[in-house]
Amino acid sequence: MRRAPPCPPPSSRRARGAPRGRVCRGRGPVSREGRRAARPRAGGWNARLPPLFPRRGGALGGRTASSGRGGRRPVATAAVMAALARAQRFRRGPACVRRPLPRAAGDAAACRGGPGARRGAGGSEVLEKGFKRGIALSTGSFLVYETYRLISRFAEVHASFKEEVIEQADYLYGSGETEKLYRLLVQHKNSEDAELLWRLARASRDLAQLSSTSTEEKKQLVYEALEYAKKALEKNESNFAAHKWYAICISDVGDYEGIKAKIANAFVIKEHFQKAIELNPKDATSIHLMGIWCYSFAEMPWCQRKIAAVLFATPPTSTYKEALRYFHMAEEADPNFYSKNLLFLGKTYLKLNNKKMALLWLSKAKDYPAHTEEDKQVQKEALELLNSI
Repeated sequence: MRRAPPCPPPSSRRARGAPRGRVCRGRGPVSREGRRAARPRAGGWNARLPPLFPRRGGALGGRTASSGRGGRRPVATAAVMAALARAQRFRRGPACVRRPLPRAAGDAAACRGGPGARRGAGGSEVLEKGFKRGIALSTGSFLVYETYRLISRFAEVHASFKEEVIEQADYLYGSGETEKLYRLLVQHKNSEDAELLWRLARASRDLAQLSSTSTEEKKQLVYEALEYAKKALEKNESNFAAHKWYAICISDVGDYEGIKAKIANAFVIKEHFQKAIELNPKDATSIHLMGIWCYSFAEMPWCQRKIAAVLFATPPTSTYKEALRYFHMAEEADPNFYSKNLLFLGKTYLKLNNKKMALLWLSKAKDYPAHTEEDKQVQKEALELLNSI
């Protein structure tokens, strides 16, 4: 095939009045076939140069498309250029700014809100709804997360505050500051925490036991203590102290409701003491109170026994030996934990006519340090019994 002659410099390519096209050495325009023949073939000078974007495995990778000039450009580049071209099709105006024009022939109609707009607006509305839904989900997730953080922080602060109150309450109880203890805990009478409520029941009962408390106030405090203990038990039935103080408060209320109510409550009291011991076998106070229950029914007067036999088919009964067993169990669990346990050990031995052991335990009760009003009453009773032996 005949090759086209070389072209002259750019300044001499076109003569005045010559037709458009490539002009070479005055021979006229070169035909399309000539230009095609003049292109370098595969394996020519440009075959040794690497392509700008490799067909496979390059930075963009993937398939390539024809560039229209004999070379090839990747599909990714074509997609970018197509996107830029579509961006130029946006017209000015608020309606066109809000949504892109459709690719179909109804471009102008879509921009003006004509029939072509329906086809293009559908996809835009779907995208807009999806975008709004994504924002809503993201906002909801953020609010849930922030709510969880606030609840966790509040729970930590509440737990820390509760621990401080309980620590202060236990210190006041150990120091015998009954009135201060009651003022501290009565502020939390509407609490939902069983640990605070049973301590408030204990403080109310201890305040009722003070000699400085009037008879009217004593009765009111006894019933208040029962309500606090009942609420503590409702909040947490697995709390041994709630069972213990509920039984104690029921016993105290029985003193104001007569012998019939007191005997009827005896079964409930025994049940809750046994439950407290079951939940915490190492709690010496619960074991001691079970001993008190046995001691009370062992020394029940004859008239009360007759009343109990009339009211109940099987009235509550017990013995001094059973009471002594519980008092010793309490002392083994926690030696010298309670002045009243020492006193009842001495009194029980007296009932069993064992004066030697009675002197031993009554002397311990007399010498027990008096931290509370109850300790002082124990010392006084122990001294009277020692003088009577």
